[in-house]
Amino acid sequence: MPFVLTVDQRASRRSPDRVADVLRRLEGTVPTLLGFERTAGDEFQGVLAEPDVVVEVVLGLLREGAWSIGVGAGPVQTPLPPSTRAGSGPAFLSARRAVDAAKQRPARVAVRGAAPADAGDAQAVLSALAVVVERRSEQAWEAIGLVEAGRTQAEAAAELGISRQAVGQRLAAGLWELERDLRPTAARLLERAAG
Repeated sequence: MPFVLTVDQRASRRSPDRVADVLRRLEGTVPTLLGFERTAGDEFQGVLAEPDVVVEVVLGLLREGAWSIGVGAGPVQTPLPPSTRAGSGPAFLSARRAVDAAKQRPARVAVRGAAPADAGDAQAVLSALAVVVERRSEQAWEAIGLVEAGRTQAEAAAELGISRQAVGQRLAAGLWELERDLRPTAARLLERAAG
């Protein structure tokens, strides 16, 4: 079951347009059923097949702090059109409702789907993850980036010029283990939300 992401730039009237930059960054790096494209003004949309990829994209956007993110989980009209803007079906409608709801939520993320209870659970877990990534320090991000790239804590410590214990403290302060535990939970709940 596909997932539609509808993403709207926050405070777009008071800040520069960021859509073009994010579209360039997502293009070719994120597997999609229909690629991300600008749909209107400061908004863009894409269709993804895998819930773990949805979680990855959502968390990356939340880290930037500039977006309201709606996730629609459920069926789409097939065959898929060549353009995301031409897509239709329940998941597109759910994504529209979700992005409107996200604009009113502190975590700036919302999920709507074919199974409303599961969509609500997915939204709760993604909101918890939003709090984790938005409050993480740059020092924690540095340590997490190195460890996620395959370095040991000792190697990360050497690269950062700090002790191995300090790397462990940065990982703990950044709630890295909690994020690793919650990501697959969010993905499973998104899959259930799609019905």
